[in-house]
Amino acid sequence: MLSLGKKFGSAGLSLWPRRCIIIAAMAALVLLPIEAGNAGRLQEIFKGASKRDKSPKHVSSAKHAASRKHHPARLTGLKLAALGPVAMTSPASKPVATTCDPAKFRIVVDVGHTAESEGAISARNVAEFVFNLRLARRIEEKLKAEGFAETRLLVTPGKARPSLFRRVAAASDLHANLFLSIHHDSVPDKLLENWEFEGKKSHFSDRFSGYSVWVSRENADFKTSLLFAELVAKEMKAQGLEYAHQYTQPIMGHYQHPLLNKATGVYSYDQLVVLRTNRIPAVLLEAGSIINRDEELKMNSPERQDIIAGGVTAAVKEFCDPRWAILGPL
Repeated sequence: MLSLGKKFGSAGLSLWPRRCIIIAAMAALVLLPIEAGNAGRLQEIFKGASKRDKSPKHVSSAKHAASRKHHPARLTGLKLAALGPVAMTSPASKPVATTCDPAKFRIVVDVGHTAESEGAISARNVAEFVFNLRLARRIEEKLKAEGFAETRLLVTPGKARPSLFRRVAAASDLHANLFLSIHHDSVPDKLLENWEFEGKKSHFSDRFSGYSVWVSRENADFKTSLLFAELVAKEMKAQGLEYAHQYTQPIMGHYQHPLLNKATGVYSYDQLVVLRTNRIPAVLLEAGSIINRDEELKMNSPERQDIIAGGVTAAVKEFCDPRWAILGPL
């Protein structure tokens, strides 16, 4: 240092520290990557060095250096690790804003039909309400176990149509964030066949099977309803389940409805009360066909109930935090 100072005189003594700083900064730029948002930090470092070392005869060179540093594009993708600790986040690793806090998020799991109006009757003479209640309870348990402590199971008494409006009112009173109605499927009467089960006349249709997910385009928040419906349907498909295709066919008569997603089985049924009149996002899941003799046995098994409950829970997790679909449990 002393010999270099003597060689260059007093001008060398003022230039050397500055050159060291600039060289060190340039080396850091070349070696390590960072986001463009920290380009300003680099400019401040250079500016600080100029202020400390600047003398009248160096003013013009300082201005020249300043004119070169106002080009953030040149600094994009560079990281200043060598210049000390700086809090930086790569754009790819920036967290996606969460939609909800699972601990506070309230989803109403609605048990389709009532003990007085039991819905469809299965191929083995079991009421749909029994299937709905059992699966809805399993979904409730799974959601709570995964941190959605505010999940509410909704069991509504009374006759069919009045109970529909009571469900909507109950969801509103609970200040719910999401409404999911659980059902099991059948077919129009004209498609039923007769058989005898345990000595009793029964009906079945093995022609159709599968789950389906329903929304109303007249729901107050149709966009969010459709988003959640897509997530549920995607998770059902991911579990290896097939969706019910028959609702697009003329044979279904007035039960024919538009298919909104041909890949996953999301349908539109605009006049369903629990979907149309709800002021919150609302989705209806037909978990499977209980009028199909083989599928009824599957729907009656704890294994299938766990698969569906797990799929619904995964859909709710992704609804609350889209990162979950990519990273898994967080």
